[in-house]
Parts: sequence; C-alpha cells; structure tokens
Amino acid sequence: MPATALITRFAPSPTGALHLGNARTALFSWLAARASGGHFVLRVEDTDAGRSQDALLERQLDDLRWLGITWDEGPGVGGPHGPYRQSERGSIYAEALAKLEAGGQTYPCFCSPEELQLSRKVQLASGRPPRYARTCAGLSAVDVQRRIDSGAAPAIRFRVPDHRTVEFVDRIHGPQRFQSDDIGDFVIRRADGSVSFFLGNAVDDSAMGITLVLRGDDHLANTPRQLLLLEALGMPLPEYGHLPLVLAPSGTPLSKREGAASLTDLRAQGYLPDAICNYLIRLGHACGHDGWLAMDQLASHFDLARTSHSAARFDEAQLRHWQREAVTHSTDAQIEQWLGGHLDALQAGEERSAFVAVVKGNVLFPAEVDELVGVVVHDSVPVSADAKAQITEAGPDFFVSAGSLLATNAGDFKGWTRAIADATGRKGARLFMPLRSALTGATHGPELAPLVGLMGNARVLGRLERAQALAGK
Repeated sequence: MPATALITRFAPSPTGALHLGNARTALFSWLAARASGGHFVLRVEDTDAGRSQDALLERQLDDLRWLGITWDEGPGVGGPHGPYRQSERGSIYAEALAKLEAGGQTYPCFCSPEELQLSRKVQLASGRPPRYARTCAGLSAVDVQRRIDSGAAPAIRFRVPDHRTVEFVDRIHGPQRFQSDDIGDFVIRRADGSVSFFLGNAVDDSAMGITLVLRGDDHLANTPRQLLLLEALGMPLPEYGHLPLVLAPSGTPLSKREGAASLTDLRAQGYLPDAICNYLIRLGHACGHDGWLAMDQLASHFDLARTSHSAARFDEAQLRHWQREAVTHSTDAQIEQWLGGHLDALQAGEERSAFVAVVKGNVLFPAEVDELVGVVVHDSVPVSADAKAQITEAGPDFFVSAGSLLATNAGDFKGWTRAIADATGRKGARLFMPLRSALTGATHGPELAPLVGLMGNARVLGRLERAQALAGK
C-alpha cells in the first residue's frame, strides 16, 4: 500500500441492531480506506457477556455485507491481527494490564456503585466536575490483600498523570486539548475480570495497526484517556476523527419513531442497499457528486475533510429520493428479484418480465406492486372515488363504444383508442382518463397500453361493462 494509505476499522458491539448512525460510521470508515488505497478491518467488541449475542452478531455482519461493505480482515476472513472478537483476546489484555501494573500505573479499587454515586453527587453539588476521588489510590498492599481475602473483588483503575495537557488533532474537529486533572482515574478492568472499553478498544486499535479511528463524537472525551493508556503502554497512537451524531428531524436523538429503524427493518421495508449508501454518503458529508453513484464509485467522491462539524439530521424524504434512484438504476432482472414473492400470481417468464418493465417506474417498495399485480390478474379491481368520477363523467355510451370496438382492434392499443376517439369525439385526457379509470380503478399509474396487453381482452371487456353500469347509475 502507498505511504498515505489508511488502515481503518469498524468495531460493532453485538448487543443490538445496526442503525443508520453506526451504518454511516461503518461506511465512512470503509470509504476512507478504499479512497486512500488502504485496508479496512472489522473487529467485534463483545466483552459485555451479559448483553452480547451471537445471533445479533450474525445479523450485523449480514447487514454489512448486504450494504456492500466488505472487510479485508475480520470474522470469516481472518488476517494477521486476529482473533477479531474481543472475547477471544483475553491474553492480550492481560499482558497490557501486567505491563501497566509493573509500571505503577494502576491500582485496585473496591468502591461500590453506591459510594461512587454519592461522591459524584457531592462533587456536583460543590460545583466541581465529577471525577474519581482516588479513594482507593493510597491503599497499602496489606489493605488490598485483606479486602481480597474477605471476598471483595476489585476493579482496576488507571492512574491518570497529574497536570498533563493531552493534545491531538481530530481529523474532523481540528486541534483538541484536554487537561488530565479533569479526567480522573478510570476503570480499565471491571470487578468481574472483563476489560473496559477504554483498554480493550485502545489496545486493539494499536495492536491491529489501525491508523485512523472514525467514531461518533460522543466518544471525543474518551480519546484523551485512550491516548494516555497507549502512551503508558508504549504502543503506536492512531489518528482519530469524531463524526457528528445523526439526529432526528426534531433535533433530538434518533428514536424508533424518528429515523432509528435498523438496517434489518429497512431491508424488510424494501429499501435497496445502494439507496442507503447514496443517502449516507451525503449525510453530514459534502459528497463530490450530486447524482447517482454506483457502489464502486462512492470512494472516488468521498473526502473526510468535507465532513460537517455539525450534527446531521435524518431526512426520510431524501432517503426515499435515493430509493427512487436505486430502483431506476436497477436492471429489470434485479427488480424482478427484489419484488420476489409479490409476483407469484404472474406466470414466470415473459409475462413476469413484461410486467416488471411496465411497473418499474411506479413502485418504491415491493409491497406497492401488489395492487398493480391485481390490476393484471383479477377480474375486477377496486375503483377509487376519483376514478368513479371520471367514469360517471364519460357516461355509459363511451364504454359501450369502447367495448364494441375492442374485438376488431385486438392487440392494437393505438388502433383501438383511435377508433374510440373517432366514435366518441373524445381526445387526450378526456379519452384516456375514463379508460384508465375503468380498466385499473385509478386515475394514475403505469403506461396503460402494456397493462391492457397483460390483462387480456376478456378481462378488459369485463371491466368496460362494469364501468358502463357504474356510469349509468
């Protein structure tokens, strides 16, 4: 790889579904690697044994593959930095903990959650920022052993150096400065023996050779802690870029009601993966191209420097716009596969292919095709109020003429409608609107001529007779 190539990663926790916010982080990390000719790593952060589930992990990996995001290292692929599940990297963390302990940079902490909460309240009440009060920092080895012998299980805290300024340049937000005195000693191993996010995440990023960590800016305050840890361990420091969060249209955090549907939910609704990617590359990022981009074109129009410093807001109308573009840019064969079981009432082969070609421009989601399938295969269809008004305005004689001229113009839609126009004196919308209303039950929809061909003369004649009856009422 060239010297400027980036090694990025995405590190999901299998405790829930992937939503648009973390899907965007995955996509941006993947694009940053691809745009630089670099390398993309997938790592699973599953140290929370109580919440991590293999079934959730499989769903997350499946959603990423569906989205078109592939990894160069990670589960199912392997690589030189495995294992890629944190639950299998215990010996690596134990070595890091031992090194920190040997350097006097850790100490055991026996404080209960209740004691920590009380200390936090006292500090806040006195106008001080809450940080650990170092209650256990001065315990002697004898005191520590006595507590352990009595059955107490300590957490392990990192001893944050005093009076230090931690500085780094965030790839999105620019120069950052933090005072170590405001951080407080933090837990790097929990009382149950599992490592905390601070340690596992930082050690893995460095050990796996990650050169750029992209994550949400809710992690910005974690970065100085992790830089201090890596410095203490003598490990290489990655660069960091913190992506502004994705908010609901109201400006509040995403919720199930406002934009927080999971990728699995969006797939079930019928969203196409390229639609989601075209939307996400423009969500808080000034994409270098306004039009449709195929998946293999995204990286050439991605530039991390054009990422907004402000939170992005979910816009369903924009997502639907890109869904329309995705449908338009799909082949008929891809559309037929996407519609799947919704086409079961049609004969496989020419009929199904012809139907797809007709309706492709009129559906955003597979379920929307059901009504159009009914127009083709059912003897009768529901008639909307607008369609009934068109039928009534045309009058019964119009449909008598249309029916009588059908047999002599079988298979010739243009000839048939020209003959109807000659017989009734109706042209343009006054001709086609009542015809469409009678034959489809609606005043809008796909091109009428091929639909009529798919219906067959018997079905068309039956609907004209029903329209005649409706018009005469």
